[in-house]
Amino acid sequence: MRHGRYKQRRDTVEKELLDEQAVRRALTRIAHEIIERNKGIDDIVLVGIRTRGTYLAERLAERIQEIEGRPVDKGDIDITLYRDDLTHRRENQEPEVHGTEIPVEVRGRRVILIDDVLYTGRTVRAALDAVVDIGRPEQIQLAVLIDRGHRELPIRADYVGKNVPTSKNEVVEVRLREVDGEEKVSIASK
Repeated sequence: MRHGRYKQRRDTVEKELLDEQAVRRALTRIAHEIIERNKGIDDIVLVGIRTRGTYLAERLAERIQEIEGRPVDKGDIDITLYRDDLTHRRENQEPEVHGTEIPVEVRGRRVILIDDVLYTGRTVRAALDAVVDIGRPEQIQLAVLIDRGHRELPIRADYVGKNVPTSKNEVVEVRLREVDGEEKVSIASK
């Protein structure tokens, strides 16, 4: 499918916003912006918000290593228990928790949270709480592939792959190779 074309999907019309090359370019630009803003990679930790944020953090870490010639610390965080709209997914009504893996100290470091889509801000608020429970970073920054607006909390991204004005009856879907077997970002009406 070419960039910008519409296709029929179930009972909705889907428009592709980013193809695989556009996702790659956006992540490369974000990697450069992270390095520039932080004057290198000393004391930064990339933390992906599960699930897709984890894979985006891994890709950003790879690009930063290619640029800087050395690895950057990274980890991922599960915000399930910090959400204010906690949903139950298992039969016993307990929330499904995947665990947090941040193999380095965050205290006194600059943590860069990474997620696929920024919408209401509630996911990011939960991630902020989860990070602060682990340790008190010097600073927390936010990188997202897509910012679609409609914030319910005073949260903004420091690094954005693409700003996409949306209506509340639209859905932005990020599909990544590692999770979905294909690579693209699309928007569809509910």
